[in-house]
Amino acid sequence: MKMICLSYLGLMLLTHPARCQQDNVDEPETSAPSTPEDLLDDEHVREELAVNDFTAPSIAKVFTSLQNLSPLPMTDVERKFTERMPLDRADLAIEIGFLIADGFLVVESGDMAKVEPLAKELSRYGKALGAGDRVSRHVASLLESAKNNKPDQLKKELSATQKDVEKELVALRDTDLAHLISLGGWLRALNVAATAVNKQFSPERGKELMREDIADYYTETLGTLHPRISERPNFVEMREILSGLRNDMVVDEKNPVTAEKVAQILAKSKELVKLAAKRVAE
Repeated sequence: MKMICLSYLGLMLLTHPARCQQDNVDEPETSAPSTPEDLLDDEHVREELAVNDFTAPSIAKVFTSLQNLSPLPMTDVERKFTERMPLDRADLAIEIGFLIADGFLVVESGDMAKVEPLAKELSRYGKALGAGDRVSRHVASLLESAKNNKPDQLKKELSATQKDVEKELVALRDTDLAHLISLGGWLRALNVAATAVNKQFSPERGKELMREDIADYYTETLGTLHPRISERPNFVEMREILSGLRNDMVVDEKNPVTAEKVAQILAKSKELVKLAAKRVAE
């Protein structure tokens, strides 16, 4: 999915993450997958992240490509907030990615009344993940931008929210979770894009989905996560689906963009979102 110009880091993808301090285990070194350049946010390549050899794709960049698929079927892709937050930090990270993606969808729809409940959810999740202060800095700006109907400023604040949460997680040596935030945002965006193309198919629109490089990136990324995350059954299944998804996204003379191919990608995107949302002990 040509989501985003190689600038959420030119969607930037990570170097091998330092692990959560609380795990306190030695791990074998693994090479980090290369982030698709058009998903990198230029401003995201900051000194404090570079020092830690960390980059992750920008959800903002991912959603840039959705502008080519307007109008988006907002009713078909609406996601309800859950009253109960997950207790596991990996689940929190995935769902924060969903929330940031939802923010970009709200901006796209122009329904500014949805910004306030979204901002409250972001604040709640940010606190639970240990990045409440950083998220709170942006909540007031999100509300103010919605009140003044400034969609461009809303996008900037959502992008800054992701970056600031990442900075906190890098400081806590929890970069695995930063990758999961990015993954959650991309999975949500993929499902929205596939829904839009399936609803109104054309080969040109279908090409927006064909990003095997992004599928490869997240397939490899899942393999670099701490075993307590990567070996969970839902994450193992996600990696298997992503590996097959990249084959569905290959386009050449023998494999043109077809409505059937888009339908396959849509079905897998739905399953990926479902698996990503599956919480520990559920």
